[in-house]
Amino acid sequence: MPGDLGLRVLREHVASVYAAYNASILVHFGLGAALGIVMYVHRPRWWILAWMAAHLSFGLVLFLMPRWHADVPLQDTTRWARRHSRTVTLVSMATATAPWLFISADDLPTTSVLTVVIIGSCARAMQLLWPLKPALYGYTLPMMASLIAALAWQGDAMHLFLAVFSLGYLLFTLRVGGQQHKLLTDSLVLRFENEALAAQLGVQIAAAERASAEKTRFLATASHDLRQPLHAIALFGAALENELREHHGSRNAQRLMRAVNALGNSLDTMLDVSRLDAGVITPDIAPVSLDAMFRSLNHMFAAQAEQRALQLRVRASGLWVHSDPQLLYRMLSNLVDNALKYTAQGGVSVRARARGGVVWIEVLDTGIGIAPEQQDRVFEEYYQVQNPGRDRAQGLGIGLSIVERLSRLLDHPVQVTSRVGRGTRFRLQLPMVAAAPQHEQQAAAPMQQPQRTAAAPVTFTAPAAHPLPSVKAIQAAHGRVLLIDDEAEIREAMARLLQGHGIAVETAANEAEAIDALGRPGTQAEPFVLLLCDYRLANGDNGLDVGLRLQRRFGLDAPLVLVTGETAPERLQRVRASGVPVLFKPVNAATLLRMLGDFLPGLRHAIV
Repeated sequence: MPGDLGLRVLREHVASVYAAYNASILVHFGLGAALGIVMYVHRPRWWILAWMAAHLSFGLVLFLMPRWHADVPLQDTTRWARRHSRTVTLVSMATATAPWLFISADDLPTTSVLTVVIIGSCARAMQLLWPLKPALYGYTLPMMASLIAALAWQGDAMHLFLAVFSLGYLLFTLRVGGQQHKLLTDSLVLRFENEALAAQLGVQIAAAERASAEKTRFLATASHDLRQPLHAIALFGAALENELREHHGSRNAQRLMRAVNALGNSLDTMLDVSRLDAGVITPDIAPVSLDAMFRSLNHMFAAQAEQRALQLRVRASGLWVHSDPQLLYRMLSNLVDNALKYTAQGGVSVRARARGGVVWIEVLDTGIGIAPEQQDRVFEEYYQVQNPGRDRAQGLGIGLSIVERLSRLLDHPVQVTSRVGRGTRFRLQLPMVAAAPQHEQQAAAPMQQPQRTAAAPVTFTAPAAHPLPSVKAIQAAHGRVLLIDDEAEIREAMARLLQGHGIAVETAANEAEAIDALGRPGTQAEPFVLLLCDYRLANGDNGLDVGLRLQRRFGLDAPLVLVTGETAPERLQRVRASGVPVLFKPVNAATLLRMLGDFLPGLRHAIV
């Protein structure tokens, strides 16, 4: 075995024999003293007393000798093993004098007692010393060899019988001791190998966790850095679209915004994963009408199915389930979208069936299918079947990962069965509830037009390509908006967009400039009715803390709204815990204006 492993095993052996050091000394020399007393009573001789004194003195020396302890360095283990083996060999050699002193042909009782004592001592040694094979041999062989020789020397039949018996016992003892030593050594090797494997596994798990954390940080940073310019593009594009509303270039502006929205939706998908990992999604469980939800799915995907010359069959069932309507809709839309992408001919079916108190929702397709070895991997992030070239038309490979995360969040188990070339079936299991018609409209409405809202930290984003609202008599809007953002381009883009819709905006790059704006004499006559803050500001500041400090300092009733491109889980958790409304970059102009309408009454009445 490797050197270090061998030393660790030997260290355990040494620790084992030294753990019984005191007991073995007391037992061995106690037996020797008892033997000497019996011999002296039976046959008083001065040399018996001398032998006992020498024997006990030797035991006292051994008792006082330095011993191995747990703090001994590993490298010294071999030296301590040899030392203990030499010590027990000397003890055995000292005891080996007893047969020649006490055995005689005319004193069979004494011979019998001595034989029993020595054999018993060897039996005890076998149990205590088999971890160290040299010590076992060093203790057993001198005593037993002396006993056998002394018995055979007497020459009569009884002593020869005892000599043969002792020889057989010696061979048996050494065989059993060797087997026990091997068994103990193998078990220790296996233990240390398992510990090494566990340590390696721990290192690999730690490395995987670090890689996952680094990936999350990278995605958060990359997502934020990509969202910043995209946010500015979206704002400038929305302002341009509004300015060119009656111009012949409006179609190009609309195409630009569709491309911007498509890119924003890709980033939103990554954001959804970050939100789920951050634990900031809180399900709002309620009775859900599956028929209403299926109608929304049909409306959403009918055009896509028609473009691909596929049939989309959505079957009514009249069933109701207990779930979060928004999150369940996201699961089903991801499954349907995935099925359509990987189906070249035939179609996709969505159906629901009752099974006892459970409802099975199944999404079936006649697509390419999934090989058995890939069926577990399809729920991994960025894994796509038959898309090694990362064709963007087939998405990012995150949709099923979101489905799997949502299934755990909602406790809706998801199963997949598939045959290559024949199609795939995804099945969700949900608790069934009795029909509740009073909830039907409420459950269906959110599904018909999914969009981003100010409560984004607890709801999912979905494609938002709504046309910008027209504005009438914006001058009727009272109040101003204070925009705090450390990037000049975004301040300019946001100001142009809002001013284009008649909203008075004052911008600030940091908290100091915001304090100046709020402290001006004319602020009371024209108060700010809204603080619109970017979450990540320069010098480590964040819009949440800055906005709250401004509200406290100036006693503002103006609400705070955050704008962020953050995806870092810990930051998302903090934003959600604050309860402050959040818009995620790139901010859709229509969503922004509708949200502002909640705080600017004149704007709300002007939007049609």
